[in-house]
Amino acid sequence: MRLWGITGTNGKTTTAWIAARFMKASYITTVEVDTLKRKFSTGYTTPPLKMLDEIFAEMQSAGAKDCVMEVSSHAIHQRRTGDYKFSGGAFTNLSEDHLDYHKTMEEYFRVKASFARQIAEESPGAPYVVSMDGGCAREMLEFCRSLPNLNVIPVSIKDTKYDLSALKLVGDYNKSNVLVAAALAEAAGIEHDIIQKEIPLLEPRWGRLERVATRSKGEVYVDFAHTPDGLEKVLSTMRENCRGRLFAVFGAGGDRDRMKRPLMGEACEKFADELIVTSDNPRSENPIDIIGDILKGIKTKTPCVEPDRKKAIHLALESAEEGDVIVICGKGHETTQEIAGVKYPFDDREVARNF
Repeated sequence: MRLWGITGTNGKTTTAWIAARFMKASYITTVEVDTLKRKFSTGYTTPPLKMLDEIFAEMQSAGAKDCVMEVSSHAIHQRRTGDYKFSGGAFTNLSEDHLDYHKTMEEYFRVKASFARQIAEESPGAPYVVSMDGGCAREMLEFCRSLPNLNVIPVSIKDTKYDLSALKLVGDYNKSNVLVAAALAEAAGIEHDIIQKEIPLLEPRWGRLERVATRSKGEVYVDFAHTPDGLEKVLSTMRENCRGRLFAVFGAGGDRDRMKRPLMGEACEKFADELIVTSDNPRSENPIDIIGDILKGIKTKTPCVEPDRKKAIHLALESAEEGDVIVICGKGHETTQEIAGVKYPFDDREVARNF
């Protein structure tokens, strides 16, 4: 069974499941694992090695010829994939995140880059796709091209041989994800025409700019964006598709990179008309302290602060008028909210539907 690894700050999940669909392969993502026998969630982006052993064994017994998987920076640094060799990989983008763990962007980049080096050393001649549309694209391309025995494949929405006009996934960043997945699938031996036929059939899923039917007068979307770059991409995309006001309901996770919080506030202020700052997964932190960090980045607009996430979502839904768009950011596919060490049932999509 061939392994294909996707790394990057944003877009790993979407790119992995699309590549797996193109290849008719099994997959391991943050949201779901599909062994071709069954689908389930592990609670990890990249599971620990012992769990991977069991998952790979099940995939092989199901007859899987390929597995596309997300490989997080934590997993690369901790060598969670052990001695398993990848047949190829891809890089989506790099932007501020996980600095509570990596400390600096330079170290974060170094860890991500080491995945390309690992593939070059273990599988000479392997394909490695680099998206040229995201953060640190030039730097990563330059690094990858400096490695001997790596077949580097740059892709960009500015120059593509695929027709994306019928793509139902919204935004340039999703076009980039599709092109990375397509290039990897082609490298795995899938014909261009087969990939092209699949592209119009792709549907938004898993809380990745997923539209939710509600009783609100505005259009409601749920998205997993939880980094400054992710928020900027999602909100700038919806800005172009919004006739009225754009609402952003967002917070930041507790016990995680504090430095990105004001930058998240700044990103939302840049594109949204109405900012509703709330709790994400506060974990062991006081939600008010997290919100205070976010507010430091908001300079020109007056945000509404509502720490209760359910109330915050309902506030946006009842305030919206015809033509308005509401984006509920940060938790996407998640079905729990972690507060003071306890995980409570909470799904942004269900909260919006039940409004």
